[in-house]
Amino acid sequence: MAELPTHFYLASASPRRAELMQRMGLRFEIRPTHVEEDDSGSQGPEVMVLENAKLKASTLSELEPEALVLGSDTTVAWDAHVLSKPIDLADARRMLHMLSGRRHTVYTAVSLYWQAGGLAHTFVERSDVRFQQLDDARIDQYFARVNPLDKAGAYGIQEGRELIIEHVEGSVENVMGLPIQALEQTLRELGFDFWN
Repeated sequence: MAELPTHFYLASASPRRAELMQRMGLRFEIRPTHVEEDDSGSQGPEVMVLENAKLKASTLSELEPEALVLGSDTTVAWDAHVLSKPIDLADARRMLHMLSGRRHTVYTAVSLYWQAGGLAHTFVERSDVRFQQLDDARIDQYFARVNPLDKAGAYGIQEGRELIIEHVEGSVENVMGLPIQALEQTLRELGFDFWN
């Protein structure tokens, strides 16, 4: 086994993931990968986020084999529908109407790669979210506070949640894009210490 990695890279441009890792007190660098993600959900939401997270982590790990790399992907799924980022505000409104008054699931996959140490470890966390009943006026109010276009399912939980969300079962941070409780447990179990 190689010596433990000295660098920890986040293979994502997501400010929310970086913020959550900072909140955990981790030392890391942001190194986004430019890969072609599959947002079709044709194999189901869990497989989709797993494959996307592995693709991000493995791509950067090939360039940085001595570093520990974290790739992650999040999606919102209701019934058989995978809700990726909306293409415009009309699409975002359609998604929120679809989720209104209903329960849906947020899946986040985390993939940890360390090529020099032969590590490829991936897991998926799920949280269930129930929305309030939403009418157009409430959605307009939400859009005035939150940009829905860069978020899977057209919503985020860290701002304006009182306008749309009734209840969350599971990790709230998972809904934000990174299940920090499960990540901390996994890093400790694997013997990595990147805490400040």
